[in-house]
Amino acid sequence: MTSLRSLAFAGAAAASYLLAGTGAQAQSKTITLCWAAWDPANALVELSKDFTAKTGTQMKFEFVPWPNFADRMLNELNAKGRLCDLMIGDSQWVGGSAENGHYVKLNDFFAKEGIKMSDFSPATVEGYSTWPKGTQNYWALPAMGDAVGWTYRKDWFARPDLQAAFKAKHGRDLAPPKTQTELKQIAEFFQNREIDGKKVYGASIYTERGSEGITMGVTNALYPFGFQYQDPKKPYAMDGFVNSPDAVAGLEFYKSLYKCCTPPGASNGYMQEGLDAFKSGQVAMQMNFFAFFPGLYKDPNVGGDKIGFFVNPSEKTSGSQLGGQGISVVSYSQNRNEALAYIKWFADPEIQKRWWALGGYSCHKAVLDDPNFAKTAPFAADFLTAMGQVRDFWQEPAYAQLLQATQRRVHDYVVADQGTAKQALDLLIQDWTKVFKEDGKL
Repeated sequence: MTSLRSLAFAGAAAASYLLAGTGAQAQSKTITLCWAAWDPANALVELSKDFTAKTGTQMKFEFVPWPNFADRMLNELNAKGRLCDLMIGDSQWVGGSAENGHYVKLNDFFAKEGIKMSDFSPATVEGYSTWPKGTQNYWALPAMGDAVGWTYRKDWFARPDLQAAFKAKHGRDLAPPKTQTELKQIAEFFQNREIDGKKVYGASIYTERGSEGITMGVTNALYPFGFQYQDPKKPYAMDGFVNSPDAVAGLEFYKSLYKCCTPPGASNGYMQEGLDAFKSGQVAMQMNFFAFFPGLYKDPNVGGDKIGFFVNPSEKTSGSQLGGQGISVVSYSQNRNEALAYIKWFADPEIQKRWWALGGYSCHKAVLDDPNFAKTAPFAADFLTAMGQVRDFWQEPAYAQLLQATQRRVHDYVVADQGTAKQALDLLIQDWTKVFKEDGKL
């Protein structure tokens, strides 16, 4: 890693020390920020020391492991609880949280404080902040940009014997794939191969059924093959789009990748299982969110020169599943002014540079458009590409029911071998249609 991350980290540390004791002398309030428990949250704790130093407002954090995050925090919001003053909630929550009054609408605050959404990546504003979609109604500030990408064993790819064997088979160099077809060819090449006396496998992909895992995985095949959630000209008209021939081909591809090229017992894996498989040397490639890549790059066993990164491959078109979150002020907070002050502080371009330096993924153009950004981390350039081609799952207030249906239909087909891809997508349309009718959208 070079300039922007390292220099900004130094700046963050200097700022904390220089400002320590200035605002903290006064009687202060304490606000609580709620998020998932993972590496970026730890980076935010460090970054937030600057906010306390500048304002005197103390920070508490409520971090919940990802498998329990949605249930825990959505229950808190639905109960109108006062635990959280600030919420870094998933992108899919925006619609429901806006319509149910959980989040404070931020338009007037942004206008008053000169915070411009045009200063943030358009995909993150659309994905994390707006509801209804296509409007300029803002319920969050883009906080943590993220998308699904891939890691690979760069050291394995570079081996002369493997390079020769792959070229003899496919007539091209063993290199990060540019298409989904190439991705599968590489996964097949590594499946059950022996490397350093150990049997290895092609790829770790998302298959988890209980929360959102297989949906967040399969979309990275569906989007590149041409899947669409609805008719672009007629909202909620899904027949011929969700179950189009291209969508069927994408779902069939994901199943074929799962069947041919994943480790034994990989029928219910998500983020952590992918990390475990890659760190233990089981797989040549791993699907996972960019948020985990800084930690993997530092890993003593598979990081450094041993790891490489690539953006989700295209096929008929490009597409990556959006991850990441926006930061919102919870409407039930008794510390709204202090929470809004945190939003203002976090939106500052210099704070955003420090956020990226510490391991967070800034959405601010002052960071992303820096001429040196692509050189600041070995995955930075791929992150920029991914964020330029992201798409997201439904952000409707009824997203939980829509997600549950997707999890069931896709897992039944991909993992449990029930029916055909066309049947799975036809049934999914029936499920989604029922939800939208109950929600008054059809």
